[in-house]
Amino acid sequence: MRGLSKQSKSSALHEKDGVSQSDITNKDSISSIQKKRRQQPTTEALVSEILNGNITALSRAITLVESANPKHLEKANGIIKLCLPHANQSIRIGITGVPGVGKSTFIEAFGLHLTNAGKKVAVLAIDPSSSLSKGSILGDKTRMEDLVKNDNAFIRPSASGTSLGGVARKTRETIILCEAAGYDTIIIETVGVGQSETAVHSMVDFFLLLKIAGAGDELQGIKRGIIEMADAIAINKADGENLKAAKLAKVEFNRALHLYPQKDSEWQPKVTLCSALKREGISDLWALISDYIEHTKANNYFENNRTNQNKFWLLQTIEERLKSDFFNQPNIKQALKSQLQLIEDGKTTPFVAAEYLLNLK
Repeated sequence: MRGLSKQSKSSALHEKDGVSQSDITNKDSISSIQKKRRQQPTTEALVSEILNGNITALSRAITLVESANPKHLEKANGIIKLCLPHANQSIRIGITGVPGVGKSTFIEAFGLHLTNAGKKVAVLAIDPSSSLSKGSILGDKTRMEDLVKNDNAFIRPSASGTSLGGVARKTRETIILCEAAGYDTIIIETVGVGQSETAVHSMVDFFLLLKIAGAGDELQGIKRGIIEMADAIAINKADGENLKAAKLAKVEFNRALHLYPQKDSEWQPKVTLCSALKREGISDLWALISDYIEHTKANNYFENNRTNQNKFWLLQTIEERLKSDFFNQPNIKQALKSQLQLIEDGKTTPFVAAEYLLNLK
């Protein structure tokens, strides 16, 4: 190592003789790029670009909406307000299933089918956050290599954070932005790790449960809970040697679904087979979803459901805002540290501490 010349220790940018450093790396260019990135467009300019289908503007707006920075709240609210008149023209589909069921592969096959049919598809993929580091991999784009390159598709991975049901805190507002940008089909993928899926069910028109046969969960599916919310069950990986098991699972799930009382939508949930890997059964599933939308619009359930969802999200937003305002008060922050220390020292209980904090002004 000692015999290495100074030339051999040079930057990888200079590995080859005769190849000059790119102009993009000089200080002036870097400074210009950083300055441009710091420039923030006005709310009106950003919304105008969103309405024109500008993906960069849409991404920037979603980042503002998802931001926990109080300074971004006012601008985010202004963007939502201006986009709202251009929203509500899409079909919203929620998709859930346990890890390993093939959600990403299915969504890619499903999304490509829709884009080939002339649809504009936005995929809001919710990635689970670590309870320790709070980080997320956000690797959904890498798992949807073909769909991410499609001009009629937009994929936005977001961290679930502490949101119940694996739904990012601002997914509801992100839907509005995507609709304003012209996306007529919104797909929301939940983390599917056993948490309550009520949150995603309360923001979509159609709720799809993905299952696989032979995983020992056929009887689990018969239990009340998530299966009650499902408008359809798609048994994925129904190909090859697994096809026979998938057909048997379909029979079992159909029997189970008929044990439940009729839904308010007056729709009888269906069970279908598909193979996302082989792109089989995807068109049948879209036909089923189309039948559901036609059925619920005819009996007015579609609009009534959206109205009830908006009421639900009003209450959720109030709760979230009250919680945020409470914990951001300087006196609460200081008192909270003291109460946490008292709990650690065994001098108070969580309930007494909570009562004390809530009574502070």
